[in-house]
Amino acid sequence: MELRRWQDKVIKEFPEIINNYKRFILKAPTGAGKTVLASEIINKFYNNKKIVVLCHRLVLLEQLEKGLSSKHKVKKLGLSETGKPFDNYDVLISTNLRSRNFLIEAIKACDLLIIDEAHRVSPNGQAYKELLDEFNEFSKESSKLLGLTASPERRTGDQKDQLGLAFDAIIDCADIEELIKEKVLVPAEYKSFFIHDLDLQQMDISTGDFPVEQLSNAIIKSSMIEYACKIYQDEREQVKKKNKPISAWFCPDVLVAEETQRQIKDLNLKVELITAKTPLKNRMEILKKHELGELECLVSVGVLSEGWDNPNCNIIVHLRPTLSKVFWGQSIGRGLRSAKNKDSCLVIDVSSNFLTFGPVEKLTWKLWNHRKSYLEFKNRFNWISKQQFVKDRDFTYMLCEGLLENGKRCSRVYKKKLLSETTCPCKSYAAKDLYKDDLIDKPTNDHSLHKIFFERVPKVYEEMNVDIWKSMEKSAWKDANIYEKLFLSFCLAFDFVSGDVTKSETEFWNLTLEAEKKVREFLREQDTTIMQQDEFIFSALTDGLSKGRVIRPVQTNYGVAICGRNFMDNDLDVNERKFQKALQIIERIAAIGVTKAEELPYYKIN
Repeated sequence: MELRRWQDKVIKEFPEIINNYKRFILKAPTGAGKTVLASEIINKFYNNKKIVVLCHRLVLLEQLEKGLSSKHKVKKLGLSETGKPFDNYDVLISTNLRSRNFLIEAIKACDLLIIDEAHRVSPNGQAYKELLDEFNEFSKESSKLLGLTASPERRTGDQKDQLGLAFDAIIDCADIEELIKEKVLVPAEYKSFFIHDLDLQQMDISTGDFPVEQLSNAIIKSSMIEYACKIYQDEREQVKKKNKPISAWFCPDVLVAEETQRQIKDLNLKVELITAKTPLKNRMEILKKHELGELECLVSVGVLSEGWDNPNCNIIVHLRPTLSKVFWGQSIGRGLRSAKNKDSCLVIDVSSNFLTFGPVEKLTWKLWNHRKSYLEFKNRFNWISKQQFVKDRDFTYMLCEGLLENGKRCSRVYKKKLLSETTCPCKSYAAKDLYKDDLIDKPTNDHSLHKIFFERVPKVYEEMNVDIWKSMEKSAWKDANIYEKLFLSFCLAFDFVSGDVTKSETEFWNLTLEAEKKVREFLREQDTTIMQQDEFIFSALTDGLSKGRVIRPVQTNYGVAICGRNFMDNDLDVNERKFQKALQIIERIAAIGVTKAEELPYYKIN
C-alpha cells in the first residue's frame, strides 16, 4: 500500500523519534489512517518482534485485528488466557481489561506497546495505572510505548491524571486542514442553532461536564430534538442534490436517543439506534447497513464517537451539549473521512458546541490542564466571544430571532459581513450581534489580560527608573498577598520563558515546563509559597496593570521592571510567544500551588 504524505514522513522520522523518546503519542486526525501507520511501523521496525496493542472497545479490536493480520501473526487475547505470551504469534491485541496477569507478562516482554485512542489513558486510574507501572518498571530498556489519538488531552484537571505522566512527548503528525487540502478528509460545513428553551445554567458541572441525567431531562423538556429533526428534513434535501444522505446522530443517553429515533420515524426515514448494550453482532449488522446506504439515520449513545468509521456518512447531527472538546472533536471527526462523490460533511449542531468550541479543525490541545479547566467552556458562547479578538476580522456572528411559520424563533447562528445587509437564510432581519449580546459572559479573561499587558507594560517600563524598582525585590515579595504573588510570578514567567518558535506541542511544553521550573526555583529561594486556587482569576493579573486595588504599586512596578525589558529587546512575535507560554505557567502555578518541598510528578527541584 502506498503511504500518504504524512505517514511516509513519520516513517522516515521514526528512528529519530524512538531514539529520543521511550513513551510518545502520534497525533493525527480521525480518518487520517493511524491503523495503517501502526501496521507499517510494526512491519518496518518491529518485524518478528513482540508487539502488544491495547484498545478499550471490542469494535476497535475487530478493526485492528483486520488491519494487522494481513502481514503479522495476530492473536486476540481471550478472557481467561493461560500459557506463555507470544507463543507462535508476534502481535497480541486486547482490551486493557482482559486476562490482566497474562497481559502484564506480555507487556513486560514486548518490544513495542501500542495504545489506541490514547487520550483515554488514565495514569492514575484502575484500567491503565497497573499496566503503565509494570511497563515503566519492568520493560526492556529498548521497549517503546506508542499512543495513537486525534485528541491528546485528558478531560480531568487532576494533576495526577494528566497525559504528560504517561507519555514523554506528543508528535504532531498531521492536522485536519492539511489533510483536507490533500483530499484525505473533507471539510465540515457547520449549521449552528441556539435552542433558547434549553436551560443549562443551573446544572452542577463539578465533575467536568453536564450530568447526563440532568442534561437528558433538560433536552426532553426543550425543543432541541424537534429543531434537529426539522433542520435535518430541510438540509437533507440539499444533500440529496449531490449525494445520498447518510447521517449519524449523537445523543447523551438512551432516553434522548429513543425520542430522537421516534421523531425521525415520524419523518418516514429509515433509522436505527445503537447503544453500549446493543449486542456486538447486531451492532455490526446495523453499521454495515449504514455504510452501504441502506440505513439513512443512525442514532447513537456513546458508541460512535471513537473507533467507528463510515466514510459515506455525510451528515452529523449533534444533540449532546458538552464541556469536553475531546468529545466534540472526536464525534465531528467521524464525518470527515473522504469518499466517492463526497465533497463535504454537513454538521447540524443544536447543542451549542460549535458556539462553545468552534470548528474542530481549529481545536488546540494541552498536555496539562489546571483544575476546573472545564469552567472555561461553561459559557455557551465561549468561542464566539473570542472571535472579536481575531485579527482582520470582517464579519460578526448573528443569532436570528425571526419567527418561522410554526411560530418558533429561527435560532440559526450565521455570519454577517461587517457593514453589509446580509440576512439570515430565513430572510429575517430580527437578529442579535453575539459579540454584543448580554448572553455572553464578560468576566476579565485572557484576552483582556493580553490587551492590557501589551499596552501597559512597555509604556510603564519606558517611563520608569528601572534600577530603583528592580532594587525593590525583597519589599515586593515580603508580605505579598496571593494575588500579588501570582502577578509577580507571571512577570517572572514572561521574563524567563523562551520566545523561540516551536514546531510541535511537545516543543512548546518542553520550553514552558523548563521556565516553570525556573520560576519555582526562584520562589523557593524567596521562601515563597502559593496555596492552590480553585480556579485561576485573570483579574488578579489585570488589576496590577490597570492601577486596581488588589495589587499595590510596589508589586506592580517591580513586576513591570522585571519583564518590561523584553518589549525593548524583542519583536512583537517573540513577546507573543513568551506571553502564551507564561499564561500556561501561571495557570498551572495557581492550580497546583507552590510548596517549600517541590515534588511534582514531572520534575523535582532538589
